[in-house]
Amino acid sequence: MNLRPFQDVMARPAIVRLILVGMLARLPHAAAGILLTLHVVDTLHLGFAQSGVVAAAVTVGIAVGGPWRGRRIDRAGLRKAVLPSVIAELLIWTVAAHVPFWALVPLAFVGGALSLPVFSLVRQSLGVQSTGDLRRTSYTIDSMGTEVVFMVGPAAAVVVASTLSTTFGLMIVGWAAALAGIALMVMNPPTRTPARERRQDSDIEADLEYSMMSAVAAAPANLTQVAGDLESVGQRLARRRMRERLRQRRDRHLPWLSVPALATLITSAASGFVLIGTEVAIIATLRAEGRAQDLGLVFAFWCGASLVGGAVYAAWGRAVSPMVLLALMGATAVPLGVAHSSWALALASIPTGLFCAPALSSASERLTSLVPEEVRGEAMGWYGSAMTIGTAAGSPLIGLVVDAGAPASAFAATGVVGVAVGVLGLLARRRRRAALVREQ
Repeated sequence: MNLRPFQDVMARPAIVRLILVGMLARLPHAAAGILLTLHVVDTLHLGFAQSGVVAAAVTVGIAVGGPWRGRRIDRAGLRKAVLPSVIAELLIWTVAAHVPFWALVPLAFVGGALSLPVFSLVRQSLGVQSTGDLRRTSYTIDSMGTEVVFMVGPAAAVVVASTLSTTFGLMIVGWAAALAGIALMVMNPPTRTPARERRQDSDIEADLEYSMMSAVAAAPANLTQVAGDLESVGQRLARRRMRERLRQRRDRHLPWLSVPALATLITSAASGFVLIGTEVAIIATLRAEGRAQDLGLVFAFWCGASLVGGAVYAAWGRAVSPMVLLALMGATAVPLGVAHSSWALALASIPTGLFCAPALSSASERLTSLVPEEVRGEAMGWYGSAMTIGTAAGSPLIGLVVDAGAPASAFAATGVVGVAVGVLGLLARRRRRAALVREQ
C-alpha cells in the first residue's frame, strides 16, 4: 500500500486540523437521531410513529437548508454564514428538550434548516486547500472520519440517555454544536482561493500590443519566443474574461448545474439510499432473529470495512467514477440477505462497507472538479441535500419492503437500486460522450 498520499495530507497541519474539527462538529448530530427517538418514546411516552415524524422534520429541514446555507458561505464568507447556526443550535435544541410533541416537530424542522453546515464547509475548504491526489486523499480521510463519528455518536447517545436523560442529551447536542461552530469561526478555514493581484484588461491588452510590436521588430530567430509570449498574454486575457463571465453568471439560478453535475447529485442521492437501506435491512434481520443486541457488532464490521476501503482508495491514488463505486456497493448488498446469524451478517457486510467511504469521497471530488469555485459552497450544499433526500426516501421505502416481505428482499431491493442507478448513469455518460464526439 502506498502511504505517500496520507503522508502528504499529514504534512499539511491546516488540513489535518480541519478534518479533526469537522469530525467533532459532526458528532452532536450523529447522536441527535438516536436521542430524538429515545426522547419521543421514553420521555414523551409516545410511539415510534411520532418519533419518525420528528426525524423526518429534521431531515426535510436539512435538505431545504443545505443549498441556501452553502450559497450564504459563497456570498458572505464562513464567519457570517456560521454565526446564525451557532445561535440557532444553542437556542433551538435547548428549548426543544423541554417542549411537548406538537412544538417539537416545527422546532426540529427549523433546527435542521439552520444546522451547522459542517459538510459543506469542510468539503469546500478541503477543495480550496488541496488539488489532485491530495484532494482525493483529503476527501477520503474526511469520509473515513465520518464513519468513525457515526460509530461513536449513536453509542454516546445511548450512554447519555441512560445515565442522565434524553432532555439533558438534547441540550448537550445544541451546546456541543454551538461550540463546534465557534471553533470553525475561530479557525476560519479558507472557502475561496486567496485573491491575487490581477491587472486590468487594459494592462493585459497593453502587454498584448507591446508583444505584437516586438514580434514585428524581432529577428526571425526570436519568432518562436515572441509567439510564446503572445500565446501566454492571450491566455491570460482569455482567463480574465472567462472569470468576468463567471462573475456575471454568479447570481443566476444554479448556473453551475451542468449535466455531469446533476448526474453526480443523483448518484449521491442513490448512495444515501443504499446506505440507509442496508442499515434498515440489517436492523430488520437482527430483530427478526431476536438478536437486536448484536447491532453494534455488525455495524462495527460494516463501518470498519468502510475505513479500510477509504484507506485503500486514498493509497491507490486513482480517481474512480462514483457511478462505478455505487454499482459495486449495491451489488455487494444483495448477498447480505442469505446471512442468518449475527457473525455471518457482520462478515457479509464487509464487501459493502469497503465501497462506502470511496463512493462518498469520489462523488465529492467529482462535484468539486465540475463546479466553479465561486459557487462551490452552494453546490456542496446541494450535495448534502441529495444525500439527505436519498436517506429520507430509502428509510420508509425499504421499511415497506421489509413489512411486505422479508429482510432478504430488503437487501435485494436496496442493491438493485444502487446497481440500476450506477449502470444507467454509466451508460448515459457513454452515450453523451459519443454524441459530443459526433458533434466535433
